[in-house]
Amino acid sequence: MGLTTQQLISWKQQGRPIVALTAWDYAFAQLLDKAGVDIILVGDSLAMVALGYETTLPVTLDEMLYHAAAVRRGVKRALVVCDLPFLSYQESISQAIHAAGRVLKETGVQGVKLEGGHPASLETVARLSDIGIPVMGHVGLTPQSVHRLGYRQQGNTEAEAERILSEAIALSEAGAFAVVLEHIPANLARIITTKLPIPTIGIGAGGDCDGQVLVTADLLGLSEKKPPFAKSYLNLREIVIGAVNDFSQEVRERKFPESDQL
Repeated sequence: MGLTTQQLISWKQQGRPIVALTAWDYAFAQLLDKAGVDIILVGDSLAMVALGYETTLPVTLDEMLYHAAAVRRGVKRALVVCDLPFLSYQESISQAIHAAGRVLKETGVQGVKLEGGHPASLETVARLSDIGIPVMGHVGLTPQSVHRLGYRQQGNTEAEAERILSEAIALSEAGAFAVVLEHIPANLARIITTKLPIPTIGIGAGGDCDGQVLVTADLLGLSEKKPPFAKSYLNLREIVIGAVNDFSQEVRERKFPESDQL
């Protein structure tokens, strides 16, 4: 039996930290699930780590559906959540319902994530929640707003901090089951976490959030460059390049295949 949104909320009440990572294909999803990750996010960060774009903006809903379906096939336990990409939900509530409905129907994931806590977003979250589509919110640094906000830390002024706190509370009241807090001061994340009855999932938001998420490519050292708040637990780029170099050398020297590989 897979995890549910209610299970995550009960873990917040129990003080049990929540582990979240991103995935973009079956192979990585299967590995993350076997390792016991609680939430697997099919983040629109795949635009950059899997598709080679410079920002998350170009990825389409159809591309997200393709990757989310592959991820879902690799998961037995974790809760799988898919980002709604840029301009797949901002035009109208009906557009958001159609996009989110496609995600759940065509991929089998258990929830969607959308960015921002402004009034239009809140109305969308409330409507999606009302019709049974679980929604994860996202405040602070919101990558779909890169051309307005850049990639700098958010919430450093009193006005910014108050806005982010208000947005997080409003998302909870609108029916979100969790909220991602990205690249905000740790003290602000602590306050939000204390005030919300739903889990906060931090990324560059200090250690007091109810859970933590990283882009898996950053964790594994696959990214060409990673944000300052990410941690690489190994350098998989170096390992893969080294293995391919070894293979290439053996082929060129006619050492591969050996007799036991025939």
